[in-house]
Amino acid sequence: MSGSPATAALASPAPQVSPWTLVRVFGRSLFLQASWNPQGMQNLGLAYALFPALKDLYPDPERQMAAVRRHLAFFNTQPYMAAAILGGVIFHEGRIARGEEGSEQVVAFKSALMGPLAALGDGFFWLSLRPALGAFCAALVPLLGAWAAVLFLVLYNVVHLTLRARLFRMGLRLGDRLVEQVAHANLPGWGARLRTVGAACAGAAVAYLAISLGSNQGGRVGEALAVGYLALGAAGYWLTSKRFGNYALLYLAAALAVAAGAFL
Repeated sequence: MSGSPATAALASPAPQVSPWTLVRVFGRSLFLQASWNPQGMQNLGLAYALFPALKDLYPDPERQMAAVRRHLAFFNTQPYMAAAILGGVIFHEGRIARGEEGSEQVVAFKSALMGPLAALGDGFFWLSLRPALGAFCAALVPLLGAWAAVLFLVLYNVVHLTLRARLFRMGLRLGDRLVEQVAHANLPGWGARLRTVGAACAGAAVAYLAISLGSNQGGRVGEALAVGYLALGAAGYWLTSKRFGNYALLYLAAALAVAAGAFL
């Protein structure tokens, strides 16, 4: 004897997102900004990335479209850190599909994390990782030549893709609790270390260029030039640390270069 419709619904398996679908969502997240727009910013990219998971979670077309519509609201964050939000959204959408929470939870989750993760990601990826690896590879140009550019692309993408995948898994597994794990990762601390490495590499590259240019000039003039270049680099660093304007420093360097060309 068959049970009632309510009993059959309770007995039906809970909606699941398949591993292959998760791979597709992560792959689509790499194109988060491909449909950036002034009104919703990254909202279309977010909905596009999530759509395979929403299809798995909501076989019913009406519920599926309702889920898509709630992710067409304004969304904007650092594109790499968005992986954590994507994982967390799938976590919450799974709970919504099972009737364990309301749709307002996933909306609040996105709204709460967009800003903080954007600031954290900008500080780490744009202001620390990329300049540090750029300076490191620039310092290797005398040794590697043009291959230093290839090394930069390899190192940068290995780090950023690994962190993206890790953040995505954290969101899937932890939901709201991913905030604690992101805090434990101490990205600001790692960013400070990377900036130190970048400054050291940039200083080494400047020293090499100063000595090399001085050697090419030869004689006492070459020695004076090498010392002068190093002194200018140290002075530039000191002025920057005293919050001397970047553009003013650039104009000063240009003026010194013109003066040096006129008198040497």
